[in-house]
Amino acid sequence: MTTVRAAIVIGGGIAGPVTALALRRAGITATVHEAYPATASEAGGIGGTLALAPNGVAALRVVGADEAVTALATPIERTMMAVGRRRIALPTLAGVPPLRVVHRAELHRVLHDRAVAEGVTFAYGKRLVDAEQTGERVTAHFDDGTSATADVLVGADGVRSTVRGLIDSAAPGPRFTGLLGFEAVARHEVDAAPGTMTFAFGRRGYYLYWPEPGGGTRWGVNLPQPRPMSLVEARAVPAEQWLDTLRTSYGDDDPGRELMATSIADELQVVGALQIMPPVPHWHRGRMVLVGDAAHAPSNSSGQGASLAIESAVQLARCLRDLPDVASAFGAYVRLRRSRVEKVAARAARINHAKAPGPVARTLMPLLMPLLVRTAMDPEKTVADEQRYVIDWDAPVTAEPALR
Repeated sequence: MTTVRAAIVIGGGIAGPVTALALRRAGITATVHEAYPATASEAGGIGGTLALAPNGVAALRVVGADEAVTALATPIERTMMAVGRRRIALPTLAGVPPLRVVHRAELHRVLHDRAVAEGVTFAYGKRLVDAEQTGERVTAHFDDGTSATADVLVGADGVRSTVRGLIDSAAPGPRFTGLLGFEAVARHEVDAAPGTMTFAFGRRGYYLYWPEPGGGTRWGVNLPQPRPMSLVEARAVPAEQWLDTLRTSYGDDDPGRELMATSIADELQVVGALQIMPPVPHWHRGRMVLVGDAAHAPSNSSGQGASLAIESAVQLARCLRDLPDVASAFGAYVRLRRSRVEKVAARAARINHAKAPGPVARTLMPLLMPLLVRTAMDPEKTVADEQRYVIDWDAPVTAEPALR
């Protein structure tokens, strides 16, 4: 049985509220400290939609948030691949619920509201600057001069994690994938059944789209970008200028041309540079530990970023619940998570290479699509272990040699 009774959670995005909820179920009080002065949904401008895989929804069930999230999400029942005018249906994985796409702001709101309803305290305007470990306690220091003390400190503060740097000053940071993300809803109806997501390889870039339940077509693009741009830099460029670039880049594609032409600059969501985290050597030190994107952020190509973050939050709480000391709990947590998340990241990296095929590959892809679908895209071989993964909350976690 754990001796941990209180936790400081840094970051109020996705992993933070789920971590706090899971810790409460483990008998540990958690307070979430968020750098921004308001909830993410109130602050606005926090990206477009994200995907929740079946395993992510299953992990949300542990903290009682699955029904509220799926109620506002769009189910994706089938997927297609398109190269030029060639379309082919991708095989589905049997025995699992559909992928769910949900707006990031709405997911933030649901998780925040669920946590508040269960007694989790949120403190805003608390940007972490340092942490001090003394004996069996850890104290977080914030830039407003305040501090907080607890038994453990959990860094759920994303790819640019401050906690990661406090754990290991030599820790790697996020890497730019060479792609910028954009999203909008077009006033164009594609010839696709509701619940169909199409992955399209255009002449100059990759994009995807699906019919919106309320009408129109939601699309997202991964635009090749030669140099890294921060989100602030990308949003400093006028939306009309970005939309002109997108219309030029996808103007030869069907339906890319129509999607861009019927979209409105004022509604363009600049998601920003798409980044991944390389393997992080040290997920914990002393009484500090990482969860979610701070430790592992696969490319969005994986469709698993949010789901893995939710899983890790739940598994961390299980380990702190069942093991007698912080060191063994953190060691078991890394043992449960590292190989899984790194396997997903490796699969996503392979997909990234295919998102910007050269002219020869674009010529051959329509011919090779059926073979590619039968072999490399067999879901039983590629994503079965990812999507069928279900955490047994009631099963006890046992201590084994720790990994660092």
